[in-house]
Amino acid sequence: MTKRESMEFDVVIVGAGPSGLSAACRLMQQSQQQGQEITVCVVEKGSEVGAHILSGAIVEPRALDELFPDWQAQGAPLNTPVTRDEIYLLKNEEKGLKLPNALVPATMHNDGNYIASLGNLCRWLAEQAENLGVEIFPGFAASEVLYHEDGSIKGIATGDMGVSLAGEQKDSYMPGMELHAKYTIFSEGCRGHLGKSLIERFELDTQADAQHYGLGIKELWDIKPELHQPGLALHGSGWPMSGNTSGGFFLYHTENNQVVVGLIIDLNYDNPLLSPFDEFQRLKHHPVLKQYLEGGSRISYGARAIAKGGYNALPDMAMPGGLVIGCNAGTLNFARIKGTHTAMKSGMIAAEAIFEALAEGCEGGKKLDRFDQQFKDSWLHDELYASRNFGPAMHKFGPMLGGAFNFIDQNIFRGKLPFTLHDNHPDYRQLKPASQFQPIDYPRPDGKLSFDKLSSVFLSNTNHEEDQPCHLQLADSAIPLGSNLATFAEPAQRFCPAGVYEIVEDNSGPHFQINSQNCLHCKTCDIKDPAQNISWVTPEGGGGPNYPNM
Repeated sequence: MTKRESMEFDVVIVGAGPSGLSAACRLMQQSQQQGQEITVCVVEKGSEVGAHILSGAIVEPRALDELFPDWQAQGAPLNTPVTRDEIYLLKNEEKGLKLPNALVPATMHNDGNYIASLGNLCRWLAEQAENLGVEIFPGFAASEVLYHEDGSIKGIATGDMGVSLAGEQKDSYMPGMELHAKYTIFSEGCRGHLGKSLIERFELDTQADAQHYGLGIKELWDIKPELHQPGLALHGSGWPMSGNTSGGFFLYHTENNQVVVGLIIDLNYDNPLLSPFDEFQRLKHHPVLKQYLEGGSRISYGARAIAKGGYNALPDMAMPGGLVIGCNAGTLNFARIKGTHTAMKSGMIAAEAIFEALAEGCEGGKKLDRFDQQFKDSWLHDELYASRNFGPAMHKFGPMLGGAFNFIDQNIFRGKLPFTLHDNHPDYRQLKPASQFQPIDYPRPDGKLSFDKLSSVFLSNTNHEEDQPCHLQLADSAIPLGSNLATFAEPAQRFCPAGVYEIVEDNSGPHFQINSQNCLHCKTCDIKDPAQNISWVTPEGGGGPNYPNM
């Protein structure tokens, strides 16, 4: 085995998203304020900061106001304030009901918020972090957690580069690096593969409800200037989803005659014949969305899972030598469809807890119990607690009754009802046999409003080195063509929004094919596979999508 070189830091942060970068900035701000030198590094698997970042996004600036009070003067890319909210309930493919503001839950109002590219905001945060003295290493995937002999976290190792599909070292082989730290922050985003392993190893979720997820699919469009209304934010639910499928759409008018349009489908749906990608493509033909998109051109595409279990599903975020924060822990507030400000605040709390420990001379390896108390004392805790019933109400009562409950809970009681609803049914267990459903006849894409998967993946600039070990690992290779095909018509070929999984027929019969080069790193397969047979692990650093401004 090739010996890996190592580097020592006070803090290593995995993932250059809003939580990780906010933690890095806050650590160095405290370092400068207190005159105590510390070393902080951030590793990012994307080819550059922001390459793998995808979100709606409407950004609430509350955490940014705390982190950089002069963010506007410093040029943070929040240029489009929300000027108007519109909420729709789509009845069918032609009709939609616009809801009066008086009937909209308070959490859905966006006064004071901004329509933005979260990728560009992360690029800006990275600039601030580097100016403060943080070392950022893009193109390096954290593939392994390192442990001390006592079981506490020692740091991480980045993945080896230049390993062939057969597991052999190519001419381009370069061993990974070990990054050791007193404290390691895991801010990988939703369903981070290291975070997933840590939650299991340290049993961090024993007191939490089952986590719940949605799949968000998004496109960026250039539209006709006369149709563009900067700051207009549309949200809605209903058609084309039916039965036990829930979720909602968004269409935001951002700057430069552009809109972002997307669909979030809750991954607790029960119909294995459903294709989230195709649901989104036909959604765009509805007049509520078509009126803005028609005559425009699609310029980017992407997809990402979101953790939407909220307060009830939060694991213990602290463990010996490390913290799991942001969307890796599930801090998104689904009642507001916002996770940027909550992720940033979780990173800032993590930084403050760690800096206090370092200032006291702590050498690491201990559980940061102070983080738990600082979290409980924060507005982040209060916000997530107030929205704790939102998701369970929608799951238990459906969009109509659940929406009515949430209106009462959020608008009248402000999230302070004296009881808590729970939903402990994991999303992957909700699929029913395909024999209970009729096939869904999805319209052929017209190439104007709707498109196929491969042309969509092309717009995501996704690229992986082909001759490398597959990063989509099957625990049992017999399951896809066995129980999954027989019972569920192998749903991976439909729930994946990038055409990664296929059942290919030839003279010898069906084969399960994994087109890993297409992978958008959305993590849906890791979440929704009914056998929990697929594990997403990091490919070579720099692989995956390269989103320009998503």
